[in-house]
Amino acid sequence: MSQKANLTTSLAIASAMSSALVMVATSSQAQESSKEKCFGVSLKGQNDCAAGAGTTCAATSKIDYQGNAWKLVNKGACTTTSTPFGPGSLTAVKRPA
Repeated sequence: MSQKANLTTSLAIASAMSSALVMVATSSQAQESSKEKCFGVSLKGQNDCAAGAGTTCAATSKIDYQGNAWKLVNKGACTTTSTPFGPGSLTAVKRPA
């Protein structure tokens, strides 16, 4: 195979990979913008992240409806989600331990 053919093949592969990466990034941004963090709505061990002191991240909340643990929900659904302590919150909330 000639050097020119190798270059053409390499450029075609690089172009295809760049296009694929752009599509993935665009898809992720669209998905993220349709979701929001909702604090105080997850059950014990079912949070998505940020479960406070003594925890690391996803699935580490210690109690149901932990106020500093969040779940990703559809945008606009958080504050209409009911819990025994009231609706979900877009920011961390104080809840009984």
